Amino acid sequence: MEKEFDGVSLLRSIRILLLILITLLALFVFLPIIENIWASMHSEPRSVTARGELSPTEKTNIEIFQQSSPSVVYITTLEDTLNLWTRDITRIPRGTGSGFIWDRQGHIITNYHVLQGASAVRIRLSDQRTFNATLIGASPEHDLAVLRIPMTTNMPKPLSIGTSHDLQVGQITYAIGNPFGLDQTLTTGVVSALNRSLRNNYGSSIEDLIQTDAAINPGNSGGPLLDSAGRLIGINTAMFSLSGTYAGIGFAVPVDTVNRIVPQIIQEGHYQRPKLGITINESLNKEITKELGISGVAVIEVQPNSAAERSGLNGVIIKNNTIVSGDVIVGIDQHKVENTKMLLSTLEKYHIGDTVEVKFVRNDQVREVSLTLE
Repeated sequence: MEKEFDGVSLLRSIRILLLILITLLALFVFLPIIENIWASMHSEPRSVTARGELSPTEKTNIEIFQQSSPSVVYITTLEDTLNLWTRDITRIPRGTGSGFIWDRQGHIITNYHVLQGASAVRIRLSDQRTFNATLIGASPEHDLAVLRIPMTTNMPKPLSIGTSHDLQVGQITYAIGNPFGLDQTLTTGVVSALNRSLRNNYGSSIEDLIQTDAAINPGNSGGPLLDSAGRLIGINTAMFSLSGTYAGIGFAVPVDTVNRIVPQIIQEGHYQRPKLGITINESLNKEITKELGISGVAVIEVQPNSAAERSGLNGVIIKNNTIVSGDVIVGIDQHKVENTKMLLSTLEKYHIGDTVEVKFVRNDQVREVSLTLE
């Protein structure tokens, strides 16, 4: 009887153990389902936490975007392609970029490289109206171009114009444009550096560029760079990146350059740098100034009927491979001139018709003469 009792107890214990295991397994399998059902039965919107006032920085960002973004346009360039089989010409999209409204006459400013090689250009305003644009003129050396669309009702107001000569590293910057085709995009940053130079595709350099860490990507080119007052301080023109995307280094043509060149393009259809009326040559200049032991720009030749001729400047005279006489320009007004690049960049700061004081060395003596730029 004792053995039979022990067998019944063992069997009962096994059954209880199996029941417990089955129950635990059922709980493991069905508990998440039960929890989800329970949670869904008690799901309801959460109460909103009061935010409070926006920060002053946020308010400024919003205000600048709201007042400036309507003046920023979306540029689409087109090109004509020839079907070699049918000889039909088809106009297809070529690229995109940014620009902004310059004045009430429908002039739009952008980068020259945005338009280069295009057969036609279309402008889309922030209200989605689209216009065919006419190229008024350009200055490839400064990567600037002026377009024009027909004057229309409800034209967005032009951007406010600021200055760039008094910018300081650390000032807040705002870039508005169409990166990767995403129109009306705002990015923020600071002025990272000033007076940068960048080689262009025409054998010269764009000088006095503003460096910023505001995100600039493909499609931002031609868009405005603004200060914390919402004024235009530059035109976003290039970025430095090994991957082709934002890397924290962007460059903008300073507004002082834009404000000097654009009016001439609108009036004349092109930009002409103010001239002294002399011929210079970088390779000859290095040899001449080295032999004379001074830094400056040697006047190789004085052009006939020029301002330089009227002011009495003399070209270099060489006899028997020896410099006999000639003038070497060492300064213009308060600007020091040590080479041809510095001379050309200094002349960029002036307009045709401005009178300047040219400082030059003649026969080991420093002299000055007034000259009206042509």
